[in-house]
Amino acid sequence: MSLFSKRASSVDESRIPPRPEARRGTAVVTNDTAMRHSAVWACLRLRANLISTMPVDVYRRRNGVQLEVSKPPMLVNPGGERIGMLEWLYSTQVDLDRGGNCFGLITARDGFGLPARIDLVPLAEVSVIIRKGVLSKYRIAGVEYDPSEVWHERQYTVAGLHVGLSPVAYAAWSIGEYLSIQDFALDWFAGGAIPAAHLKNTAKTLTFQQADETKRRFKASVDNGDVFVTGSDWEYNMLQAEQAGSDWIEGKQYGVTDIARFFDCPADLIDAVVSTGHITYASITQRNLEFLVLHLGPAVVRRESALTQLVPQSRFVKLNSDALLRMDPAARAAAFKTQIEARILTPNEARELEDRPPLTPEQIAEFDRLFGSPRTSPTTATSGATP
Repeated sequence: MSLFSKRASSVDESRIPPRPEARRGTAVVTNDTAMRHSAVWACLRLRANLISTMPVDVYRRRNGVQLEVSKPPMLVNPGGERIGMLEWLYSTQVDLDRGGNCFGLITARDGFGLPARIDLVPLAEVSVIIRKGVLSKYRIAGVEYDPSEVWHERQYTVAGLHVGLSPVAYAAWSIGEYLSIQDFALDWFAGGAIPAAHLKNTAKTLTFQQADETKRRFKASVDNGDVFVTGSDWEYNMLQAEQAGSDWIEGKQYGVTDIARFFDCPADLIDAVVSTGHITYASITQRNLEFLVLHLGPAVVRRESALTQLVPQSRFVKLNSDALLRMDPAARAAAFKTQIEARILTPNEARELEDRPPLTPEQIAEFDRLFGSPRTSPTTATSGATP
């Protein structure tokens, strides 16, 4: 993402210092090249998959009671007829998680003056212009827009900065190391690149001229993928090949777990091998609950706050995270039973959660015949009785 344009001499602009150039032999890391890292892709995919598929609900409070209301078109098809809420949430979550920001042009407004359509734009095409510490303009694909015309959602913010921090930028060192190792592996296995080695003539001592000529002929053959022909008195030892292969494997393993930390995603959830081994949980629900509370929950709350800006002030948006806490049938039935007996949930409310219609009088009568009427208590208590 291009954060700031070139400074005009008459304009006082605060800007983020440019990232230092990559060292020789280190891959240049951008939001796009970072996606070549399998752990980056897995973390972004997992987080965006879960958040984008959470149902979006709109509520208002009346007499202290939370009541669900109909969603405005903006929360159904935010990018027009061709882009629904699920796709829009997925795209923006990927940008938030890798770049700390997402941007879109507000191309329509409703009767309340709120955005009715937001067309998302690529991060790389956006520049944020700050003058005297105040957000002044957005430049998108070379065109300047007033802040009121742009939807800007931020993540990982710090005081005094008008943009969110980019995990990719801060993880560039680790990602770059992984990509450099990957490039080396591709060169080694596909391109025939040879690490440092020792070519020795065991029959005689070579002069400097003979050694240079032999090295030249050897390198010319290897670079062209040809066969290097020698007599019976030559030895070739690949001094660094075994160590390079070991370093490559270790580097890839390090990169996966390290990147998982940057993207706030447990390594075991993206099939990474962790040093302590795989953690065993009593149930999948417990694992999902920990992931939701410790890792995904804050991002969900931030998104709810941002989406609430798209509805009238008396209403608010909630992402239904219950979908992440799906239980097995036995555990789910036990939870319903406990809530019904504790008078927290009614049978018909539980049936609604199971996508079933309310109980009919015939069904209630059948339950009474099979299990007895719940209105009849086998024991009675005498008011004012003493032992």
